[in-house]
Amino acid sequence: MSEARVTLADIEAARERIADVVHRTPLDTSRTFADMSGAASVGLKLENVQRTGSFKIRGAYNEMAQLSDAEREAGVISSSAGNHAQGVALAGDLLDIETTIVVPEVTPAAKIEATRGYGAEVVVEGDIYERSYEYALERAAETGETFVHPFDDEAIVAGQGTIGLELLEQYPEIETVLVAIGGGGLISGIGTVCKAAERDVRVVGVQPEGAAHAKPSLEAGEIREFADVDTVAEGIADTRMLETTFEIAREVVDDVVSVSDREIAAAVTLLAERAKTVAEGAGAAPLAAALSDEIDLAGDHVGVVISGGNVNLTDHAELARTGLHELERYADARLAVEGWPTTVGDVVETVEAEGAELDVLERARRAAVDHPNRVPVTIGLEGSGPEHLAGVLEALDALEGIAVVERSLE
Repeated sequence: MSEARVTLADIEAARERIADVVHRTPLDTSRTFADMSGAASVGLKLENVQRTGSFKIRGAYNEMAQLSDAEREAGVISSSAGNHAQGVALAGDLLDIETTIVVPEVTPAAKIEATRGYGAEVVVEGDIYERSYEYALERAAETGETFVHPFDDEAIVAGQGTIGLELLEQYPEIETVLVAIGGGGLISGIGTVCKAAERDVRVVGVQPEGAAHAKPSLEAGEIREFADVDTVAEGIADTRMLETTFEIAREVVDDVVSVSDREIAAAVTLLAERAKTVAEGAGAAPLAAALSDEIDLAGDHVGVVISGGNVNLTDHAELARTGLHELERYADARLAVEGWPTTVGDVVETVEAEGAELDVLERARRAAVDHPNRVPVTIGLEGSGPEHLAGVLEALDALEGIAVVERSLE
């Protein structure tokens, strides 16, 4: 075995270096998620309440605090899908280093504005992260700015690994940890700590199906790169790992599973509803895996790293609605209504009487399916499950002057 790129001592030194800057984030146990997953217990490591809204400040500050005077004077440039951007920007502000961040077009506006709020210049370049990364490297070569990599760097990995130290202290019974993989910096750091622990801790990576490059890479023993990625979890929409993270991951990652975007959306919904916490898609991916059939957690004490919560409110609302669909707790329907708009009151009263929530009610554009002498209306309903929603729609269909023309419980 080759000499470790990052050691436990490196991560312990990083914790000392960043101690006055980062929060020791809470570990929130959830009986609900334990029951849903079959685990003995589930502990949510809430990095979504970290400074800047994600774990990325840990690695960014650890790296930038060690830059030479010349490197600081040149200024820092980096590339990011959003969370690393804020970490670098805040670290730059605290260390008095000018920073420029290159982000892809898919980066949520909330992340861009937050990054600018920390004093960084933001450049939007490229349709996916890989294009932003290439542009940042080219600019660094031209200007002499110091490039700070979002994941493929030993100091970055060591900083992210401090989460693992906290996990073992806060949740000593932990047997399995689920960690999202984008470029692999987070799981490399946490995995290094877990594999140095006195007890055996299984380290499982989680990726969205549309960016699931890690498993084929680890199975092949060489880095596999995707030409493109397609996922709602833009924070982990990387096309590949790189040398540092790949070599560490080969030593510390036991398995990698993938989850669908709809499963991620359901996890976002459940975190908001049951854990009262806002998570972005990337942050919710490990919980999605815990609740899926992709991994056996029966009887395990499971740590789930909720890595970030930086999401536009409108995007979060859409994810939550998609999640309710996935959980079969949301229905869309098209009604044919006689006596519009007075009949609307009957719709509202019936939905309330049936114990459901009316999320949407609006007059729709007429389509071929609509009766020419009725007003088309679309509604969105939230209920406790498919049987409940079916019962609500049956009650609406039974009303005089109202017919349910189309319905969708998926």
